[in-house]
Amino acid sequence: MKNLWNKFDADQYQDDLLALRVYSSRLVGQEPNLVLHGGGNTSVKAPFTDIFGEIHDAIYIKGSGWNLDTIEATGFAPVKLDSLIKLSRLKSLSDSDMVVAQRAAMLDQRAPNPSVEAILHAIIPFSFVDHTHADAVVTLSNTPNGEEILRSIYGDKVLIVPYVMPGFALAKKVSNLTRTTDWSKLHGIILMKHGIFSFSNDAKESYERMIDLVSDAELVLKERPNLGESHGEVSLLEIAKLRSAVSKSANIPMIAAFNGLPFNYEFASQKDVVSIACRGPLTPDHVIRTKRIPMITDMDISNSVERYRSDYIKYFERHASSELQQLDPAPRWAVWRDIGTVVFGRTQKEIKVVSDIVDHTIQAIQDAERLGGWVTLAERDIFDVEYWELEQAKLHAGKEDLMFSGQVVLVTGGFSGIGRACVKKFSENGANVVTIDKDPNIISLYKKSTVVAVVGDVTVEDDVTNVIHAAIQRFGGIDVLVNNIGIFPKSAHIEEIDNEQWQSSMNINLNSAMCVIKKTTPYLRHGWHPAIVIVGSKNVAAPGRGAATYSVAKAGLTQLGRIAALELASDSIRVNMVHPNSVFDTGFWTDDVISDRAAHYGISVAEYRSMNLLGIEITSNDVASVVLALSGPQFSRTTGAQISVDGGTDRTI
Repeated sequence: MKNLWNKFDADQYQDDLLALRVYSSRLVGQEPNLVLHGGGNTSVKAPFTDIFGEIHDAIYIKGSGWNLDTIEATGFAPVKLDSLIKLSRLKSLSDSDMVVAQRAAMLDQRAPNPSVEAILHAIIPFSFVDHTHADAVVTLSNTPNGEEILRSIYGDKVLIVPYVMPGFALAKKVSNLTRTTDWSKLHGIILMKHGIFSFSNDAKESYERMIDLVSDAELVLKERPNLGESHGEVSLLEIAKLRSAVSKSANIPMIAAFNGLPFNYEFASQKDVVSIACRGPLTPDHVIRTKRIPMITDMDISNSVERYRSDYIKYFERHASSELQQLDPAPRWAVWRDIGTVVFGRTQKEIKVVSDIVDHTIQAIQDAERLGGWVTLAERDIFDVEYWELEQAKLHAGKEDLMFSGQVVLVTGGFSGIGRACVKKFSENGANVVTIDKDPNIISLYKKSTVVAVVGDVTVEDDVTNVIHAAIQRFGGIDVLVNNIGIFPKSAHIEEIDNEQWQSSMNINLNSAMCVIKKTTPYLRHGWHPAIVIVGSKNVAAPGRGAATYSVAKAGLTQLGRIAALELASDSIRVNMVHPNSVFDTGFWTDDVISDRAAHYGISVAEYRSMNLLGIEITSNDVASVVLALSGPQFSRTTGAQISVDGGTDRTI
């Protein structure tokens, strides 16, 4: 393992112990083979000066909710050291009482809750303490002869502690084991099937001890075989079906990410994959992200999901006490036999977390198998962590229940105007959005990982296929289609209509919609409360002179939507339409077009802009708000509706 310590960088913090602790913590956090997504914790014992100028012996311990790779000084909770030492001397302490006691001992109430390992950090008699879930160390401990192997590597310089539940129980265990220990001879502590501690009065030495101890473990792992070049492949429709079944099992919409790369494909193709994949997680704290085991599936998706659901309920019933409430019984990752792996989550962040954990777990399983076998904690021990109130608090911290969390929305014409407003509105409400537009600048417009932009022309069938494939490959399905794209041709009376402009309007405003709806319908059938919203026009009900090229296409589009509502209702796909008018912040309304339309009505531009009963201007955001509502639960009983967003006009009323 590479030592990242940089003397020049570290020397800048030599006069500030907490700043030095931040620096070395980030070094630990940068290495995914040490910690993943919030795992591990670090501390430093240093003075704390209160508001009265009084100095307290304190320990600054990583706070709950912070990641080591990005932690700042405010991410460390300063706690009275003597209070934690006193807590370690108690015979027993419940989890809830421990949290309260640690909070009461804090010297800065603005700080986050101290780590559940705060007491253990406190009793280790060194200034700097580093704790990780190093893959190599935990992998060795998860083998039949793990303790023997670890003792042969480290001898007496490491204390090996049998697995104990994290928190007070672990701190008490270490305290009892070290009553007569000569700490000066120890470089670290290994917690079987959990992780490793290093420590020193010097930040650099504590960090380097961690790197050296883990490097020694890595040397014992047998050489990994080269990967082949074969990839796993599965139809996108099957991925959508799997995502749908898992979402229904969880009773919440989830996104899904399939991985058929050689690493995942070869694991899924192993003859004994069912056995080795279902023994348990790499380290117990992963259970809150991945569940205890993955789902094993083949092409019989429904039965696979139902079997997992049933098994999870039985697992809960085997171990639960009466006051526990069961979590949802849906998997967070799956092994697709002979194809690859799939991960599930509510957000892109969850997908990233689970994907990383899965890849590290697969590697650990294969490493352990080459050393005699993969042996994890007993089912009961894993259950205790999964339903541990302190771990559940981590999982739910800061969660927002947004209307479209876990859902996938496809918006056509997302670069500007109504389409852009729809992308923004859905994204703000938790949706994962895929959008297509001809303008190549759409790629640089959207920076969020929850928005995928595709350059393409919806009048080209292959481009429509590409954007649909992008939605499934990135998010696993499609729940909402917003057919927004359209053009407003130059005004012309019928006898003056240019044939090319007529055909262009039909292709863009009508034919493209037919293609998009046709191609998304197979995926929408497996969507979560699926819906289609079509952006029409006031001109459908009240066409204007000189606008035949536009109005006829929009009328046809509306008729297409009405028929779609009739045909797709049996699949529970709702189809509704919005009819905006005079949305002047869209690309339709150039100065020339506005002047042209005002001239047709014989009024000024200013009069034309306010030509509605409410006397207000309609914006793209106004239309997007209605599109959002029609796609959501407020209109779950509505299909075939046409909603005007025009400020009111006597011609339609």
